Amino acid sequence: MIPYEDIYSFLTAEENAQNYLEKSYQSQDDTKTKSYQNSSAFIHYISNGSHFMESSQKSSILVQPVLSFYGMVHLLKGWLLTKRPDYPETTGVLAHGLTARKRKRKDYRFIEDEVKIQQQGLFPYVSRYLFSHHPFPLNRVSMQLLLRSIPELSNIWSFHKETPMIIVGEKESKQLRFPDRVLDGFYLKESTFIERIRPFLPPIGDIQQKEGELQLYLTESVKDWNGPFRYHLHNEFIYFPAARTDYFPYSEILVHYLLLFNLSMICRYETEWWGELIQTKADREYPLIQQFLKITQQKTPALISQCLLQNFQDENK
Repeated sequence: MIPYEDIYSFLTAEENAQNYLEKSYQSQDDTKTKSYQNSSAFIHYISNGSHFMESSQKSSILVQPVLSFYGMVHLLKGWLLTKRPDYPETTGVLAHGLTARKRKRKDYRFIEDEVKIQQQGLFPYVSRYLFSHHPFPLNRVSMQLLLRSIPELSNIWSFHKETPMIIVGEKESKQLRFPDRVLDGFYLKESTFIERIRPFLPPIGDIQQKEGELQLYLTESVKDWNGPFRYHLHNEFIYFPAARTDYFPYSEILVHYLLLFNLSMICRYETEWWGELIQTKADREYPLIQQFLKITQQKTPALISQCLLQNFQDENK
C-alpha cells in the first residue's frame, strides 16, 4: 500500500492537482477550465485535512475529536471535488447533515447514544455522490454499532468477551473463510448468505463447505471496502461481522464520520461530561474512545487516499 502521505504530497503540487482533476472531469464539459478553477481549492482541502490530522495526533485527547473531525471533513471535500466540479452547489450542503441526540447528564453512556441523519448536508451528500446511497438507508445509527464495526477495536471488545468482528481472510488473498457460526449469527442458509455478500465481492470462482466453515475462492482479491468487509490497518487481515446485529454494510469512512461528528459535538458542548471522562477514565467506553481516536488519525486519511489513488489509477488505464 502506498503511504497516504505520499499520495497527498503528490496531489498538493499545483500541476499534479490540475492534471488529476482534468482526468477526473473527462465526462464533464470544459474539463481544462474546471480543473484550473478547482485546483487551488482541491489543494487546500487536501493540505488542510492533512494538517488537521497531524495536529490531532500531537494534541491532547481533550481536543482530538474536533481536530480529527474537521481534518476528515476537509479530506472528504477534496475527494468530492474530484466527482462534483461545481461543489458546493448550494449552502445547504455545507451543514454537517447529522444531529446529535439531546442528552441527559445523569447516567449518560456514549455507547448507547445515537446520531440522527438529516436529508440535507455534507453526510447525505457524501453518501450520495461518493458511495451511491440516496437516501442513506438508515435514519439513525447507534454508537455501539459503529464502534463494533472497526476491526482495530477487536482486542478491546475481546476483553469484554465479545466478538463483533472475525477474521475471514487476508487482504491480498483470493480466499475467504466463514465459520458456520457466522451463518448461524445471520440466521441464513449458505445460499442466502452468499447472495447477501456477493455484491461486495469480486466474482466468486468456487464455493466449498468443509471443516465447519464456508470457503469462497474469488477470481481476485477483495478491492471494494465500501461494504461490510473491513481490513485491519496494521495486520491487514480482512474482517467481517460475526452476527446480523453487528452488520453495517457501508463504508468504514462513513463509520468514522459518524463517530467523529458525535465525539466532536460532545467535546464542544458537553464539556463537563467529556472532561470527567478524560480525567477519571471511569466508564468502560473510555478505552474504546481513546483507541478509536488513535486509529482514526491514521485510518481516515489512509482510506480516503486509497480512494483517490484508485481514481487516479482508473484514469490512467
